[in-house]
Amino acid sequence: MSAARPKAVLGVAGGIAAYKVAIVASGLVQRGVDVRVAMTPSALQFVGPATFGGLTNSQPILSSTQVDADGTVPHIEAARDAGIYCIAPATAGVLAQLASGAADDPVALLATTVRCPVLICPAMNDAMWQKDSVQQAAAIVRGRGVEVLGPVEGHLAEGYDAIGRMVEPAAILERICAVLGVA
Repeated sequence: MSAARPKAVLGVAGGIAAYKVAIVASGLVQRGVDVRVAMTPSALQFVGPATFGGLTNSQPILSSTQVDADGTVPHIEAARDAGIYCIAPATAGVLAQLASGAADDPVALLATTVRCPVLICPAMNDAMWQKDSVQQAAAIVRGRGVEVLGPVEGHLAEGYDAIGRMVEPAAILERICAVLGVA
């Protein structure tokens, strides 16, 4: 990532909406933003790291102990220079990790190391979203200054319409660009 360009880090968790984050990554790159992606192990079941590597021209962060070819520790390097950290989809598990301060995968680890604004985009089924524990976790992260965008009502992977759908990539892209001051 070059020093003069705005920088965004995208955390991708394991949910069917993970494929939509590729659209966000591509849109950011097209607007001149340097993008680094971190992925949970379960995210790899939905979209491959080669997709994000090809879109961003940087190897995704796949492990909390990863060291890049140049000898840098990517979760430290990415966190140091990030203008925004966006986690999408933010699953119930990710919300629980963020609320508790757990850092046992690259996405949660970055949440503990970034000093920039954090944006999360929840995505899960309606029963999960409406669960007290999930609502409490969302309230805790909001209370720590994390911006929560969504979820919205729409068609869920389970085959019906309800609250829990991740906001569309265009809305995520718009919000990230607004935070970064990018047109």
